[in-house]
Order: sequence, then C-alpha cells, then structure tokens
Amino acid sequence: MNIHEYQAKKILSQYGIQIPRGGIAYTPTEAKRVAGRTSLRGPWVLKAQIQSGARNEGYFLEKKAGNKGGIRLSKTRRDILKQSEQMLGSTLVTVQTGPKGKLVSRIYVEAFEKVESIFYAGIAIDRINAALTLLVASVKKEDITQMAVNNPEQILKITLDLQGEVSPAQVNQVMDYLKLKPRSAKHLETFINGLHKAFIDYDATMIEINPAGVKRSGEIVALDAKISFDDNALYRHRDIKRLQDDYENSERELQAAKYKFTYSEFDGSIGCIVNGDGIALAAMDLLRSKNVGTACFLNVKGGVDKDKIASGIKIIMTNPRVEGILINILGGFLRCNLIADGIISAASEVGLNVPLVVRFEGTNKDEAKEILQKSNLPIIIAETMEEAVDKLIAAVEESD
Repeated sequence: MNIHEYQAKKILSQYGIQIPRGGIAYTPTEAKRVAGRTSLRGPWVLKAQIQSGARNEGYFLEKKAGNKGGIRLSKTRRDILKQSEQMLGSTLVTVQTGPKGKLVSRIYVEAFEKVESIFYAGIAIDRINAALTLLVASVKKEDITQMAVNNPEQILKITLDLQGEVSPAQVNQVMDYLKLKPRSAKHLETFINGLHKAFIDYDATMIEINPAGVKRSGEIVALDAKISFDDNALYRHRDIKRLQDDYENSERELQAAKYKFTYSEFDGSIGCIVNGDGIALAAMDLLRSKNVGTACFLNVKGGVDKDKIASGIKIIMTNPRVEGILINILGGFLRCNLIADGIISAASEVGLNVPLVVRFEGTNKDEAKEILQKSNLPIIIAETMEEAVDKLIAAVEESD
C-alpha cells in the first residue's frame, strides 16, 4: 500500500526528521490560506498529490493547466491562487502514471526551503540477506532510477540491522560519500535513524526521500517523501489502513488487491508477473537495458491457489498495452506448478494473443515445465531471466 507525500511526511516528522512547514488544500482559496499559515513572505512550493514519481517532469492533459509540471514554485499568494486553479481538477501525466495520467484532487502547499545540496536516501528490504539496505546517492540532474540503471556503482549501499540504530562508522561512511561538513553529522544520524525506526515500526517495504536537502546550518530536511507498506501487516496498523486512497488505484489495481497481489502500471509494452519486489525490479532493469519498457507488473505472493493465480494472470492479459508477457517465478513457498496451472486456466478463458515467456526456478520447477509443455499452448520456456527477456523481445518483434 502507498500513501501520499504529505501523509508520509507527517509520519516521518514523528521520528525527528525535519520537513518544511506545509498543509494540504482541495481548493485554490484553501491553498492561498494554507500558504499564509506556512510562511508570511514566501516563496512556496505547490505539489500535486498523486501517487507517482517524476511529478516535476510531468505534464497536464488540459490546456488550462499550462506546461509547468506537477511541482511549482510560487512567489506570491496571488500566484498560488492562479497556479492551484490550473492544477486542481486537471490530469497529470508522468512516466509512472501511463498516458491516462491521474486526476489532481489535492495539492500540498509548503514553505520553500533553501538548501546548499541535495541527496537521495532510501531504505529497502534485502530479502537475500534478511536485512535492510540503506541506499544513498548524490543527485543533481540525474534521476535516481536512471542512475540505478546506468551508474549503479554511484549508489552507496549499507546493510542495516533489523534492530538497533546505525553505527557511528555507518554515519561517517555516508558523511564521506556525500562530502558533508562536520556540522551535519548529528543531523544525519538523526535522519537515518528516523528512517530506520519508521521503517520497522510501520512494517514498511520501502521508504524514499528524493530529495533530502542539506541546509547551510547542517540540518537535513526531507523535501519529498514516499512510504510503501506491507499489505500483509496492515492489520497491525489500522491508522495507516485508513490512509489508503482507492481513488488513486486503477480497476486492475483494485482487482489485484482482492487477491493480495500488487499491481503497477507504466508506459511500456511488456507485462511482468513475478513473486517478489526484487525480481520485479531486476526484470524491469533488464528490459530497460535492452530499450524495452514495462507496461505493468503483477507481484503474486505465497499462500495462493490455482484460481487466484489464474485471476492475477488475466489482469495482465487484459491490459491493452501489453504486447508480450514475461513470467519470472522463484519458487519457494509458492510452488511453480501452481503458476503453471494458473497460466493454462487463464489462457483457456481469455486466450493467448501475445507472446508469453516463462522462467521457473525452485520448488516443483520441472513439474511446472512439464505441465506447460503438455498443454500445447504457444508458451516459450527459458532457463534464465536474461534468456527469457531475449526470447520475449524476439517473439514480440516477430509478431509485429
């Protein structure tokens, strides 16, 4: 489950992380009023509250909204009124929303923070090592997603314990990497520990601050914030569950959520079905390295049966943007033969009109392959993820 920026910032501020003064607004008049409460003289930053990255580089479908993107700087309250009138009720399109975009029903108005430098900070789960990974990168003009693909060595990765605080050595490692001045040391320690504790307390799957700003005083402020939560742990966090915004979710996302699957859409042409966030990102990165974009990915999880798997696969198959499907499963608790049965069930109901490549590894791998081979469906089987991607790209090009 994802939440909006302003909600994430409110949570993180409870852990000692500095955030700019700000407030949410649903009307232009309210935006102007919020601006007066946050800063008497300005300037202010207006941010479209949709659950998507790259809002600043996005564009609005409506002409009245202009072409300034979903994050704007306003120097006067009169300009705030004008800009918010343009943004509210308009549809913002980003690289993450797909061409349909998302309707902006609220904006976040916050005081502009002057900083000397910015950096990216995030915490994600390292499932292989059963630990958390702190990701830090010095970002200026290059987007963090592009850096992860083109220059991954520029991202600092530090393993964090599931319990306890970061060590002084780890803080110094980040200090050296970012070339921060000594006056930022204590602020950085508070910042990282705040992210770490919030992550654990709320059963998060990912926290991103993109960017964090370093002020002249050495203080560190979260200029943006994103938190994703483990859906399976929401029963422990009813306060977080109440923050869920179904209006943000597409029909396919809501359908996937019924089966406790995670579904996300992008602007590419390949549909991916995986059973882990790490596998999803690896597949997307591999596709991107071959100049092929992802249309959507469906993350299925353990504890499912054939019918649930079939329903999940149908969600991908009925996406009109999908020109090819990659199924990449690492079988553990989730048995590969269940996936195979689900594929056959879904294909029998909705048909198989696009190339489909399957790569199985793990529990009941051979049984799953045998099931698919006996089905006589035009399914391509691969041994490795790279082979699967290559075969899928070739099959899609051949079918054009």
